[in-house]
Amino acid sequence: MKFLKKYIIIIILAIAVLINSTNCYAAPDRTLKDAFGEGSSLSNVAGDSGYNNKVTSIDPIIGTIIKTFLSLLGIIFLVLMLYGGYLWMTDRGGGKDVEKAKGVIQAAVIGLVIVLAAYTITFFVINKLGDTL
Repeated sequence: MKFLKKYIIIIILAIAVLINSTNCYAAPDRTLKDAFGEGSSLSNVAGDSGYNNKVTSIDPIIGTIIKTFLSLLGIIFLVLMLYGGYLWMTDRGGGKDVEKAKGVIQAAVIGLVIVLAAYTITFFVINKLGDTL
């Protein structure tokens, strides 16, 4: 039970770092208008530096949400692979934990394939909608 609590705490901390780190980077597609008002000195500096300080579409927001979600799923995949490898390496020849480890690794790989397929479909649909709008 303690082992499971440690993994849950690690996953929660990884999610917190991931969510907070997306706010630390300035992206050219983000707007400064809402936070600082049009014509403010910070907005002018951003415009002079080449950052787009006008909202042109919802695509950058959707892209950021999808990237954050995929990053989170990548972290979960990595944790599951490490857990499966740990189970496999600490089996000590019993064979019972090896089967459990194989199941965890197979489930993680299947989940990764499903996520990549969903990303591909989403990318295709967004590109086709962007062409028609």
